[in-house]
Amino acid sequence: MSPTNMKELLDYVKQAKQQRAAVHRRKFAHEGRCSGLTDNEYTRIVHSQKSSFPKVRKFTHHAMWRETSKQYSVEQLKQIKKCTI
Repeated sequence: MSPTNMKELLDYVKQAKQQRAAVHRRKFAHEGRCSGLTDNEYTRIVHSQKSSFPKVRKFTHHAMWRETSKQYSVEQLKQIKKCTI
């Protein structure tokens, strides 16, 4: 087929593209075999992020100094250091 005007050419290109896609799908169709995830399947997956965070530094920077009136002795600080190591 040789198209004579632009409208016929656009129809011809559209049909040829559909035929190539159909041949490709038939050629690479996996009959029941596993395959990778599609983009839609991949974006639907919900997963958690990192769950272990540095907890020692957070205690010494926040909980330890929450009350400014409370004074820690040197012995208490040494015990805290022993427990965290």
